[in-house]
Parts: sequence; structure tokens; C-alpha cells
Amino acid sequence: MSTINRKLVRSRIRTRIRKKISGTPERPRLAVFFSNQHVYAQLIDDTKGITLCASCSKKLGCKNANLETSDKVGEDIAKKATAIGVTEVIFDRGGFLYHGKVKSLADAARRGGLKF
Repeated sequence: MSTINRKLVRSRIRTRIRKKISGTPERPRLAVFFSNQHVYAQLIDDTKGITLCASCSKKLGCKNANLETSDKVGEDIAKKATAIGVTEVIFDRGGFLYHGKVKSLADAARRGGLKF
């Protein structure tokens, strides 16, 4: 009997998503990741393989990964993106369901001026 854990399911979903989307310099990929304690977001140019800017809850001084923390990270990544001249992005939810923290981060990034 095979056991499929949550990490394996998320990695399969993530692989399917990454087949379809890719970031460019004009429209980079907004990749999000959630650990048990922190929230991470970064803008990635896949053609060159570089990270244009990043934001995480560690540097913002947040203690846990909840809706308020993901909201702050979304606002911060939008501010950093507009500072480097990026207004349109491709959203990569990283295999997570578009619900809760993922939705909160996306909505905050939209309020900050990013277009998906």
C-alpha cells in the first residue's frame, strides 16, 4: 500500500503549474511559499534565472504565518515591484490552494498596484 503525503501531492500540483507558466523580464513570476512559521514571496525572471526582488515575513518582523502576515508580505512585494518598474506579474501559487493565506497575499499585492 502506498502512502501519499501532503508534500508529495503539493509537489505534483506545483509541477503541473510550472509546466504552464514562466516569468519574463516584462512580466515576472510572483512565486509564493509558506512554511509553518514564515511567508515568502519573490519575483522571478525565468528566462535569465534570477530573482528580481523578494519579501519575507522574517525581515518584516512577523512571528507566524497567518492572514495578517501574508497581507503584509503581499503589500511589501508590491511596493518593491513598483520600485523596480514592474506592474504586471504571473501569479505562481506554488501548489497551494488559492484560499486563505494565498488569497490574502494576492489581494494585498493587487491593492499595492500589481496586475495578474
